[in-house]
Amino acid sequence: MAELFKKQAELYVKARPSYTPELFEFIASKTPNHDLAWDVGTGSGQAALSLAKIYKNVIATDASAEQLAHASKLPSIRYHHTPSTMTIEEVEHDIAPQGTIDVVTVAQAVHWFDLPNFYQQVNWVLRKPHGVIAVWCYTTPQVDNSVDTVFRCLFSNSESFMDPAREMITDKYKSLDFPFDPVEGLDHTGPIVFEAKKLMELDVYLTYIRSGSPYQTALEKGVELLSEEVIED
Repeated sequence: MAELFKKQAELYVKARPSYTPELFEFIASKTPNHDLAWDVGTGSGQAALSLAKIYKNVIATDASAEQLAHASKLPSIRYHHTPSTMTIEEVEHDIAPQGTIDVVTVAQAVHWFDLPNFYQQVNWVLRKPHGVIAVWCYTTPQVDNSVDTVFRCLFSNSESFMDPAREMITDKYKSLDFPFDPVEGLDHTGPIVFEAKKLMELDVYLTYIRSGSPYQTALEKGVELLSEEVIED
């Protein structure tokens, strides 16, 4: 997974949207303690920055050193480059002791994970009984009918360059194996819908598209999805 994001790390931090504050307020409302958060697959740290406004300390990890190099630094965030999979011993040594983490978050990344291995780590580190795991993704952007029509065509043309793991995003994580109990006050684990808005100039919108793994995979194969005609449309 980390290899997919080496080349577009700088594009990713420039164009990817931040997550709505309401999302983090909701998560924080489900964790009585706000001492320690672990943001897994943090990328360039978008979610970690928001977590740091609520939790005293944040551990933010990623398998891509290139992504971490573009992350914004704060004293309360400890960024750590990890292998794609870790043993419990490595988690204990490099992340946190057993039962000490209030919340584990994964933003736009859990579909890349070795889920059985990851879930074992989550169960090890989460505080009992009130630790929470929250994972989320965003799907295709929506602007207006004319722009969205062009994007849908572009998206269709890029499907052959998508990793199969991305299918979970297409169905909004409804097919995600998620063996955890719902948080207090809910009778299901989701998905729960939040809306994030971002004002983009056209060049930033195009950079957003270029930051995606399907675009980069197509480019490596000599296919330019964002042709002059598509950009003009």
